[in-house]
Amino acid sequence: MLSMLEYIKTILQKVSFDKNLFDKELAKAIKMLIPKEVKQLKRWCYVQFGKMYRAVLNRRFARVRFT
Repeated sequence: MLSMLEYIKTILQKVSFDKNLFDKELAKAIKMLIPKEVKQLKRWCYVQFGKMYRAVLNRRFARVRFT
């Protein structure tokens, strides 16, 4: 069975063709995950999509507060 984090990674890869859809799904993902998973997602996103969607990633992850 897939973890929520792995499921979200799959979704983000599938919607990565559309910037607005990617942005929307990333926002939902950040709300669903616990802080430790958000950190992992952030690292993964910058590796996978950093060139394509750096502005989206910067905006979404800038709002996240890791405690």
